[in-house]
Order: sequence, then C-alpha cells, then structure tokens
Amino acid sequence: MKVKTLVVNGILAALYIAVTMLIQPFGFTQVQFRVSEIFNHLIVFNKKYFFGIVLGVFLANLMFSPLVQFDLIFGVGQSVIALLITIVSARFIKSIWVRMIVNTLVFTFTMFIIAFELNLAYGWPFLFTWLTTAAGEFVVLAIGAPIIYLLNKRVNLEKMI
Repeated sequence: MKVKTLVVNGILAALYIAVTMLIQPFGFTQVQFRVSEIFNHLIVFNKKYFFGIVLGVFLANLMFSPLVQFDLIFGVGQSVIALLITIVSARFIKSIWVRMIVNTLVFTFTMFIIAFELNLAYGWPFLFTWLTTAAGEFVVLAIGAPIIYLLNKRVNLEKMI
C-alpha cells in the first residue's frame, strides 16, 4: 500500500471517529443517526477508501459503543458487507449519482444486521428496529450524497488516494 493511501485512510478513520464522537448520543440508539456514515459515500469514488472507513467504524465502535462486543462484529460486519456490495456494483454502474443512490440503498437495506444485533442485545422488536435504523441511515446518506458530490468537485476524491 502506498504511503499516500495509508495516510489518507488514517485521516479518514480519524475523521469518522471525531464525527462519531460529536454525535455519540444519537449514534448508538434505536435510530442510529450516525452522521459519520456520510463517509461511506467515498467508496463510490475509489475502493481504496474501504480500509479507512472500516477502521473508522471499528475504532468508533471500540471507543464509544455501549455494546462494544456486539458492535465490533455486527457493526463492522455490516459496513464491510455493504461496502463490498457497493464496490462490486460500481463495476457495472458508471454514473457517480447512481452509485451513490445504490450505496445509500445498500447501506439502508443492510441495517437489518444492526437491527438483529439490537434485538439480540436489548430484545428490541426486530422489524421496528430495522425500520428505525434504516431510516436513520437513509437520511444521513441521502443528505450526505450531495455534500460528498460537491466535495468531490473541489478535491477530486477519485484521485486523492
């Protein structure tokens, strides 16, 4: 791995952790309104962001989650699965906007993994929890898509890493 890729991924992980820390009271609830999930959209520009996103999720869950053991498995696992689906789908989708829409839908749908985790840990009703966590994820990624798109216009995220 190139030094530049390593550094960018380290900065990305640090940003993910910092943003998660700021919204901690809302990031680990039944709604999962975790603003740091906006960084998931970076994967549509370059698959090399994968490591920074996953490391950020891992460390944020390690430091701030009240369900550390569960979140290190289910939370990181959900991110890995959703990111890999987006990476594979990007081979067939050329439009950045369509990729971002697909990424949003993939992350929203795979929140069933988090709902399952919360059902195991707290006994919360699975379907309702899936609905609320998926809604929180959808809102963050839907609002985040134009922000990341505009950021890309400024700094060219595809070639940054």
